[in-house]
Amino acid sequence: MTQLSQSQVDFFRTEGYLLVEDAVAPAQLDALRAEFAAWVDDSRAHDAPWGETVDGRPRFDVEPGHAADSPALRRVNSPTEISAAYDDAMRTSRMTDCVAELIGPAIRFHHGKINSKLPGAATAVKWHQDFPFTPHSNDDLVTALLFVDDVTADNGPLQIVPGSHRGEIHDLWHDGVFTGAVADDVARDCIERATSCTGRAGSVCLMHTRLLHGSAPNHSDRPRTLFIAVYTADDALPCSPNPVPSRHQGELVRGAPSGRVRCTPFDIPLPQLPQTASFFDQQARRD
Repeated sequence: MTQLSQSQVDFFRTEGYLLVEDAVAPAQLDALRAEFAAWVDDSRAHDAPWGETVDGRPRFDVEPGHAADSPALRRVNSPTEISAAYDDAMRTSRMTDCVAELIGPAIRFHHGKINSKLPGAATAVKWHQDFPFTPHSNDDLVTALLFVDDVTADNGPLQIVPGSHRGEIHDLWHDGVFTGAVADDVARDCIERATSCTGRAGSVCLMHTRLLHGSAPNHSDRPRTLFIAVYTADDALPCSPNPVPSRHQGELVRGAPSGRVRCTPFDIPLPQLPQTASFFDQQARRD
């Protein structure tokens, strides 16, 4: 069954993003929310990042100021490895079907994570593009940002620059340091051109890997949690190690393998892999 209209596909091609409602079934959404709530409760017993992923880095990351009475869990790396609910949403949801219609029919899972801004969270995401973090032989990659909570104008929504995926791939290295963010002049231009992606829980923002995006802190009393699943076309092969590795990376989740690689021209510096729980620490180097 086709999930997207031709006008929706055309909009994604032109603007570099697409908002789709009801991207997961209600039962799937309930399971995602319950799982994350349990992890927030677990975080109260920790005063630093904890857990371990396949590369030895922490699975759970907390922002500065995290405490038992005011938890600030901001990242879960590779949740599909430890949660049947997140694995199911990544593989079997309408979200996955929509991605396949944009860059498929054959698509592979690259990596997944949860980025959360609990009420009062201070973490902001500086302007960047995903492709310089995860360069592939071509740029048929989609970052699917599933709204686990309602996303409003004041709880730190994703902000994007429509059409920017058709422009320059920006350098994230500055003065010999990999900052994970674009230059200050580029960021100022992004702010002037930005639009916010808001919607109710269960919606998804499908974002082209080269689209400029960022987000502000959560200034509300409501959480803003996103399950982020990155998918690639079957014939897009990685050019650098996965920054969020898991045992599921590269798995075919729709279609049949082509046995081919497709290359498109681009020239960018290789990224620096994060050494801590998440790229938030890399972006903090600019502060």
